[in-house]
Amino acid sequence: MTHNVFGTDGVRGRANTYPMTSDVALRLGMAAGKALTHGSHRHRVVIGKDTRLSGYMFESALVSGFTAVGMDVFLLGPMPTPAVAMLTRSLRADLGVMISASHNPYEDNGIKLFDSESQKLSDELEQEIEGLLESNLDSLLSSPGDVGRATRIDSACERYVEFVKRTLQKDLRFDGIRAVVDCANGAAYKVAPNALWELGAEVVSIGVDPDGLNINRDCGSTAPASLIQKVNEVRADIGIALDGDADRVIIVDEKGLIVDGDQLMAVIAESWLRQGKISGGGLAATVMSNIGLERHLATLGLDLKRTRVGDRYVVECMRAHGLNVGGEQSGHIILSDFSTTGDGLVAALQLLAAVVEQGRPVSEVCHRFDPLPQVLENVRCPNRNAVDDAGVRTAVESGRAKLGTAGRIVIRPSGTEPVVRVMAEGDDEQLIGEVVSDIVGALSRVVERDDIADAA
Repeated sequence: MTHNVFGTDGVRGRANTYPMTSDVALRLGMAAGKALTHGSHRHRVVIGKDTRLSGYMFESALVSGFTAVGMDVFLLGPMPTPAVAMLTRSLRADLGVMISASHNPYEDNGIKLFDSESQKLSDELEQEIEGLLESNLDSLLSSPGDVGRATRIDSACERYVEFVKRTLQKDLRFDGIRAVVDCANGAAYKVAPNALWELGAEVVSIGVDPDGLNINRDCGSTAPASLIQKVNEVRADIGIALDGDADRVIIVDEKGLIVDGDQLMAVIAESWLRQGKISGGGLAATVMSNIGLERHLATLGLDLKRTRVGDRYVVECMRAHGLNVGGEQSGHIILSDFSTTGDGLVAALQLLAAVVEQGRPVSEVCHRFDPLPQVLENVRCPNRNAVDDAGVRTAVESGRAKLGTAGRIVIRPSGTEPVVRVMAEGDDEQLIGEVVSDIVGALSRVVERDDIADAA
């Protein structure tokens, strides 16, 4: 067993390739079960998954591991990540597990762990679990009479739908709104259409026919073309695109134009400010969010706290500053009054509440600011240290000098893919394009140099 199975978002990789193998999943269940077992009560773990074919394999392996160390398992079946977090608290479980690789294709999968408060595990606890993975796990096995039981929670969908409805005012309905919802053939393929329908919307559903292989394929929040086409075809008032585990959302307005997470956060923050519900005097967003959002919030007397990319860092910032709105430009919106993780469906419902409140089209409600030109390019670069290369640093410093105070540059290795992301934004679109091109060129030269060295 190799150290460091945990990445930036749990354990993730290609199915049936280390660390995403059934053997690792079984051992992970045993190790996590042991690390989270405190006291003499019967310990519980909640397991949900998305619709990937490999989910069956990992679910069975995890059940075997958890029950072997004496934990009782509650199985939810295909459910959104935020539903797993909510039901972990509701069922008084010691641990929650989501089997998903989010917006990635079906070949990938992942295992996310939540503690009893539905928070992602601390670095210290992850290290403890990895230490146990290295040990002889036979010593953790329960006696035959103490082996855990596995129970399927048949009411999980209904419980989550009722939860998301309760995030709205009791008498609020969406009568007269025609909504297209794209569930990415993923975890929300049942709950999202049902919730919208129960709230009175006329629902047109796409991406609701999972076969184990088509999750996120040409659908969902990372591929909104089908949603845009359907919104235009049925003349819908709104399009809602979720990703594979439904923790992020992208909106399409009635004109077929995409609304990103920055605009969505602005809508919710402004709406909550009017209602006196905003906490902490602002919101948290990552370094990738547009400067336009920051400037708009300032006109409202709200601050923007910037964090590293990743929902973990957004949540940490929200806790530190007492904020209840945060998220990412990609549509990962965290509303801590309701959930400890991103919830694409809840965020979409909050937007629809603002639409009903204002009585205006989605295109008007969601145009809170004019975003500054922003250029983002991904450079395939397995060497994460390429960003520290002298030539790359020189290109970045030169770009920052050119932009001055009128723009920003963000360069960072992806936490989930072998790419380096290069982003620049500012008032001069041509200039930021040139700046990004220079940095991408410097990175490409590092990649070429590494390839030559590997071939020698």
